[in-house]
Amino acid sequence: MLKIIIPTIMLLPTALLSPPKLLWANTTSHSLLIALIALKWLTPSYLPHKDLTPWTGIDQISSPLLALSCWLLPLMILASQNHLEHEPLTRKRMFIVTLTLVQPFIILAFSTTELMLFYIAFEATLIPTLILITRWGNQPERLSAGIYLLMYTLISSLPLLTTLLYLNTQAGTLYLPMIKLVNPNPPTNSWTTPLSNLALLLAFMVKAPLYGVHLWLPKAHVEAPIAGSMLLAALLLKLGGYGIMRITLLTNITSDLLLYPLLALALWGALMTSSICLRQTDLKSLIAYSSVSHMGLVIAATMIQTHWAFSGAMILMISHGLTSSMLFCLANTNYERTHSRILFLTRGLQPLLPLMMVWWLMANLTNMALPPTTNLMAELTIMISLFNWSPLTLLLTGIASFLTASYTLFMLLTTQRGPLPPHITTIQNSSTREHTLMALHIIPLLLLITKPELIA
Repeated sequence: MLKIIIPTIMLLPTALLSPPKLLWANTTSHSLLIALIALKWLTPSYLPHKDLTPWTGIDQISSPLLALSCWLLPLMILASQNHLEHEPLTRKRMFIVTLTLVQPFIILAFSTTELMLFYIAFEATLIPTLILITRWGNQPERLSAGIYLLMYTLISSLPLLTTLLYLNTQAGTLYLPMIKLVNPNPPTNSWTTPLSNLALLLAFMVKAPLYGVHLWLPKAHVEAPIAGSMLLAALLLKLGGYGIMRITLLTNITSDLLLYPLLALALWGALMTSSICLRQTDLKSLIAYSSVSHMGLVIAATMIQTHWAFSGAMILMISHGLTSSMLFCLANTNYERTHSRILFLTRGLQPLLPLMMVWWLMANLTNMALPPTTNLMAELTIMISLFNWSPLTLLLTGIASFLTASYTLFMLLTTQRGPLPPHITTIQNSSTREHTLMALHIIPLLLLITKPELIA
């Protein structure tokens, strides 16, 4: 674990002390080396934990997410270069430092075996994200987006903290392997059980986000710079799904009043946000709402708590992390050229950027779960486990997947086809940096098709 965390922390002096000409090259290559070392976590193990220390341990739930979070840091640095081109050198350095600061907290949150440390790392990711949105966002509304993010996260995480402290007094420990042995559940007829379970789940439901507590997400995505959008979509949303997986193993939700309303809300949310996507005019907002739709399926799967559902949820989280991050990068390449996110003002770009059309096509096909992508494997696994739990869920999941295909095709056709708007006369060519960035998103997705058990 230290062989990843220490080099990540050493990125801070690298960013602060690199000569101006080598700043981007040094930080990108350094973080890419860390990402390549982190791939060793993906090796399957028959032990319950790999690299177990008193504070951290890596199992099959956390290893794919850890590899994903290390993989995305160099991509975020790569994607931000054009955005920061005209900024002073000090601000460039501070931007890379802020991005790097999130990373140790995310690694700690995904690998810790102590619930209080998990809570601290989970909350600490909020601060650098907030700085990214409020300092480097594009529009004046970024401050209100930051306040939304802060208020939603803090209000939902206070009950989590109190319940963890209560759990500590009941069990005498918050060390995960020990807690499973102690089993500190109060009597089943007590009214406090569903209440404490809700308190434990609420913070993760907001982070994931569950439909109904998702309003901070589109605002944060739209106002964030490209690295902020990638960070939110690919990693911070996954903290919610991961937290639900960890906590539901401790709480007995299957016989609970919470299961039905939360499952219904998650599936209804997947349906509603998919239909909201069909009438979005803002490209980034459309991709943000599609994230809510996909995470609705993840929440529904994690609530059932079967091996099959957990496996599907994990594959969908990894696939969605790479796909939505790639879609945000593509939306950003369009925005940098046309300075508009409105779909009807940036349409018909295929004749001008023909190579970008290939990346758009691949990203959209994976987003709509085309065979044989891992997105399809995940959606089918989740749908089968939900159907096994209740046949009625097939109606909601079926319509949601149909709508997903509809809005994805709508996004592809609107951005790439149709008449070119008259105000676009000249456009900057796509660069090697952008093609490298897209390739580094799509290649892992295509490779995972051949060996999906690495992330299942």
